[in-house]
Amino acid sequence: MYQIGEIYQGCQHTVTIHHEKIAQAHKFAPVNIPSRYIEQAVDQVSSLPGIGKKTALRLVLALLKRKPEDIERFAAALTDMHAHTKLCKVCNNLSDEEVCSICASPYRDESLVCVVADIRDVMAIESTSQFQGKYHVLGGIISPIDGISPSDLAIESLISRVAAGNIKEIILALSATMEGETTCFYLYRKLSAFDVKISSIARGVAVGGELEYTDEVTLGRSILLRTPYETSLKR
Repeated sequence: MYQIGEIYQGCQHTVTIHHEKIAQAHKFAPVNIPSRYIEQAVDQVSSLPGIGKKTALRLVLALLKRKPEDIERFAAALTDMHAHTKLCKVCNNLSDEEVCSICASPYRDESLVCVVADIRDVMAIESTSQFQGKYHVLGGIISPIDGISPSDLAIESLISRVAAGNIKEIILALSATMEGETTCFYLYRKLSAFDVKISSIARGVAVGGELEYTDEVTLGRSILLRTPYETSLKR
């Protein structure tokens, strides 16, 4: 004979599965759009990363309530962005000109270059206001699984910048993943032939983080790359 608890758990499991199936059905259910023009707009908006059909529909309906002049300014801003934004010919950062404002600035240290994978990494580092050097954007990291090889990245242009002789230190600021580490090692091998210091950003326990929730690799690296306590007092 089944115990009451077992019967209850079985019913609860069945109800959970039923709710999950309903949720999946709602997730993939087609959105019924009464206008083909709205549908076209939803298709375009939902083509953006991280935006599904329902979110796209909500955004499109919000735009539909705007004044015609607002929509014209919105469309013009997107058109101008696509037409006039370009990559800096020196570092591959986004720019309105041939050379970005960071590379063109006389107040930045041109002997110090931070190598990042993506333009968003530049924005993240700039938001700290702690780096006064210049950048080099690779445009990705080496990932054989994704079909990204060294030739697909802006590595040769980095080597050309180092070969010019003005750079004294390269900071490798890439993600702490297998692909990121592979890219760092590849760059290290390529750049070790030049008289330039190669360093990488420190990786360790986040400020305010609890040790018990820190993964083993991060915690182990934090211990191996420990610094004198006096150093932290000077920051």
